[in-house]
Amino acid sequence: MRKPVIAGNWKMYKTIAEAMDFIEKIVPVAAAARHCEVVVAPPFTALAAAALAAKGSKVAISAQDLYWDKEGAHTGDVSPTMIVDAGCTHAIIGHSERRHDHGETDEQVNRKLKAALAAGLTPIMCVGETLAQRESGGTGQVLKTQFEGGLAGLTPSDFSRIIIAYEPVWAIGTGRTATPEMAAESHHVLRDLARAKFGDKVADGVRILYGGSVKPDNIGGLMAQVGIDGALVGGASLKVDSFTSLINYPGA
Repeated sequence: MRKPVIAGNWKMYKTIAEAMDFIEKIVPVAAAARHCEVVVAPPFTALAAAALAAKGSKVAISAQDLYWDKEGAHTGDVSPTMIVDAGCTHAIIGHSERRHDHGETDEQVNRKLKAALAAGLTPIMCVGETLAQRESGGTGQVLKTQFEGGLAGLTPSDFSRIIIAYEPVWAIGTGRTATPEMAAESHHVLRDLARAKFGDKVADGVRILYGGSVKPDNIGGLMAQVGIDGALVGGASLKVDSFTSLINYPGA
């Protein structure tokens, strides 16, 4: 039985004080939510403070990105070792905004995944298509390319430690959301790719989250779909009330 994950990606929002206040308020909510795991991804500046506020609770702290080297002359980058040192257990890798804004490639995603795993982190690897790719019928090929490129060289044991997030780029921050059926179809494609590459047992165990304008009023329909194992949430994770509603989604 796959335990759902509700993960909040704060992107470039919240100061240290705001992050700590939010975490303190969400700790009792996560403690009562036995049906799912709760993950929050603050900005780098607030990671250590958020981890301190979440210490001993059921709120896991994630970085929003990382660099693959342990250390070195990489101005502005943060290593997996540093992220672990700050108190993180998870790391988002390959988010569409990293791919689009910073030109991140599948090869780079692969290197980051391997580095995260080596550091003992749980990677949340993001994949998804643009509007043009969907409208041209290319969703399946895009997912296949990103899946195989991002996971190249990984063993079934490696893959079993990874969370996948399907995030249709055209539905991120746009207010548009894939219908539950559309999301489930892409999740099915991803699980079939996992089955072909890593075998039935591992594929049946991997959790695949949906990310793309998830809100309290649509999460119930998404979570009701077979194969959707949670959500990677952006804007709706920034307020305690809405994030609480997402954690306690209808049918939970």
